[in-house]
Amino acid sequence: MQPPSSSAQQARQLLADRLRGLRRDAGLTAIELAARAGWERTKVSKIEHATRSPSVADIRAWCQICGAENEAADLVASLHAVEGMWVEWRRMERSGLRRAQEARLPLYERTRQFRAYSCWIVPGLIQTEDYTRAVLRAYQQRRGVHDDVEAAVAARMKRQRVLRRNQRTAAFLLEESVLRNGFGGAAVMRGLRAHLAQVTTWPAVSLGVIPASADRGVASPVEDFWIFDNEQVNVELVSGFLTVAQPTEIALYAQMFARLSEIAVYGARARDLLASTGPPP
Repeated sequence: MQPPSSSAQQARQLLADRLRGLRRDAGLTAIELAARAGWERTKVSKIEHATRSPSVADIRAWCQICGAENEAADLVASLHAVEGMWVEWRRMERSGLRRAQEARLPLYERTRQFRAYSCWIVPGLIQTEDYTRAVLRAYQQRRGVHDDVEAAVAARMKRQRVLRRNQRTAAFLLEESVLRNGFGGAAVMRGLRAHLAQVTTWPAVSLGVIPASADRGVASPVEDFWIFDNEQVNVELVSGFLTVAQPTEIALYAQMFARLSEIAVYGARARDLLASTGPPP
């Protein structure tokens, strides 16, 4: 499956271009390289056009045949980086939800500015424990993964501590629908909305709620995303988890966040909306 991002595809193509360069430097045609490696005739062409991902063994064999064994380690590292751009949930969570939560902690710890937009779920850094438990339980049941929900809840609650550290700022944008499409039932959602009302008063945190509107113009709802400093964007999709690292794409997400920020309400107006919003009867 091709990753649904030009960032991921561009990274794959850069790796493919480096492999093509090694072949050409060695004076080999694609067919000659395939023959020496014992591969099907079209394999080299597919790898060089980034329509087929090489394996670690493929890269090592490629470098050996081209007399460039010293390039293998760097190319293998590039391959792992490309693979990390698009991760299916079943791969990320194959050992359970707790490890998936813990794997994200280093990124959160080194980030100084968080920006997060959500059209369907409250971002993890400002969830209540009961809401987190309901959300992760829903994930566990839907994806059929190992039941370590309580350990995963503890890991996410621990991760929230980064917001209380010095020199951290965070801006969160929620669609009004997030407050209506609940997890865990009415009591859990009431507790969540009361907590979010408190979040609006935190000095280093901005929480905006985007009211439902019949005409959103260029600020229409989009997929949930996080911006970590200006270094990367993470996007949660139905089938997997996408990391965007291209500066031009990061800028597009930052631009969309700014547009969405302009139509959100904050402070007392956000608290009024939180107080008046509840799950559907």
